[in-house]
Amino acid sequence: MTTAAFKRDRNTREVIADFLPFLWNREGDTKTRIVGTVGLTLMEKTAAVGIPLMWGAAVDTVSGEFTLWILAAVLLGYSLVRLCEQIFDELKYCVFARVAQRAVRTLAVRVFDHLHALSQRFHLNRQTGGLSRVIERGTKSIEFMLNFMLFSTVPTLLEIVIVLGVLWVKFDFLYSLALLATMALYIAYTLIITEWRLHFRVKMNECDRDANTLVIDSLLNHETVKHFNARGFERNRYDKLMFNYENAAVKNRTSLSVLNIGQGFIIAAGLAVVMMMAGADIRSGEMSVGDFVVVNTFLLQLYMPLDYLGTIYREIRQALTDMEEMFILLDEPVEVFDKPGAPGLQVAGGEVEFRGVSFAYDNKRGDVLRDVSFKVNSGGKTAIVGHSGGGKSTVGRLLSRFYDPRLGAVLIDGQDIRQCSQESVRASIGVVPQDAVLFNDTIYHNIAYGRENAAEEQVRRAAKLAAIDGFIESLPDKYETIVGERGLKLSGGEKQRIAIARAIIKEPDIFLFDEATSALDSQTEKSIQKDLHALAETRTTVMIAHRLSTVADADEIIVLSKGEIAERGRHSELLARGGKYASMWKLQQKTRASESQDDGGEAEE
Repeated sequence: MTTAAFKRDRNTREVIADFLPFLWNREGDTKTRIVGTVGLTLMEKTAAVGIPLMWGAAVDTVSGEFTLWILAAVLLGYSLVRLCEQIFDELKYCVFARVAQRAVRTLAVRVFDHLHALSQRFHLNRQTGGLSRVIERGTKSIEFMLNFMLFSTVPTLLEIVIVLGVLWVKFDFLYSLALLATMALYIAYTLIITEWRLHFRVKMNECDRDANTLVIDSLLNHETVKHFNARGFERNRYDKLMFNYENAAVKNRTSLSVLNIGQGFIIAAGLAVVMMMAGADIRSGEMSVGDFVVVNTFLLQLYMPLDYLGTIYREIRQALTDMEEMFILLDEPVEVFDKPGAPGLQVAGGEVEFRGVSFAYDNKRGDVLRDVSFKVNSGGKTAIVGHSGGGKSTVGRLLSRFYDPRLGAVLIDGQDIRQCSQESVRASIGVVPQDAVLFNDTIYHNIAYGRENAAEEQVRRAAKLAAIDGFIESLPDKYETIVGERGLKLSGGEKQRIAIARAIIKEPDIFLFDEATSALDSQTEKSIQKDLHALAETRTTVMIAHRLSTVADADEIIVLSKGEIAERGRHSELLARGGKYASMWKLQQKTRASESQDDGGEAEE
């Protein structure tokens, strides 16, 4: 996935509309908590408006003749109102905390699950670092937006409306008009400048994503970097990307200063005008000192959160930008999907059939497979061989339904797998890929991954059948040994044998071996081949192989060349025919003989 894939195509209203279903859902007591939060917010703001009024009453009390009991009562009322405001404020956060975290979890899980549902085509084009950055920023922005929008923006606007009403009723409409004009000017200025600044944030996100993608990609290939003395090259690439981020960040911060200075000027001017009006009314006797304090307290109480409101709006706008990128991921179409009500695959014997299958990864490359037809009988073994690029691995991907054929059909026991659920199709197939990638977890976890809730004896049996139990027992931590990211702490052969054990423990109806022993030495390969043959004796087996010696006993060998079946038949038949297969066999035997002589051994006949 490239940066261009995250093209912005939503406005603020659309992003919020996308998010609301995750907030207002039926899970648990979500709706009750939201209603309770709104109620507590109303009570908090009512108490907040009462604070200046009670303080003004206290000032008027001490300005004239008073008794200590009267003053104590007024001050007690003032203290209680302040305490109630704080209590309601804290309670609303407590009530809403579950709602916010639930929304974050629900959306994060939805994105995570959607990414796994996307086709192989998407994952081949993605950039893992950039993708993880989008999810990280998007999920963090959800909680931020909820807290500040519900607990700062909306309450502040509500408080403004209440104060405007109080000023109008208690004093004069001119106070409300002056305050309203100041706030309208402030909000308009904030919106205009923030929209202008938005592209700086977008640019920062792009630079940050590109830099993070490079870091992940470079660290995953750290051995290659060392082999080719490319440390300086990688450093320069990263420095260039960070320089772009630096420039975008400087522009973002400079424009923020422009916004803050303008906001400060508007607030200062509005405060001066209103206080001059109050001073004039005190001089004319229309207002008391307490009233002056009330107006001043109202203004300070409003302008402080209003000043903060500008910051909040900027952050919310940026959070929406971050969320937008995550929703774009959710919009990524699922190429391979189950039809509504798709039944599960019913496996009787595991017969596999490719019927006139044609397939292309994209239109530019043309068809990788062309009108391919073959059948693997229940319990039979068919091998797919050929030169690199002939379409061998594509057969495996279509069988596992990573893609659907452009023409024709793939059938298991006579059922078109496009009509069955993907989970049921993949549950019936045990795959050992050419490139065995392991989770950064224990050996036990990686083997047991093939069967949910696998028992320990099942894991040990699978390891024994894969001829890796001896190696595991020789390790200090045995089955609890951490294999490292992508299994890099293990050799290629050790990773491959763990992948074989993972397929064995699944006990599938169909085995798919895609160059399953390509990373093994000849002695280990022979040992595992013997165990695999015994294991697959009663199961349908499709073997995709480059080493022809590993498939010589197959019931049928299919030779793919440029996406078409060039030859098919048993090993002896194909050798007698003297075609492509025979040429490949002779070439490999000659190579093996040469290698065996170098090692002082004998070539396999």
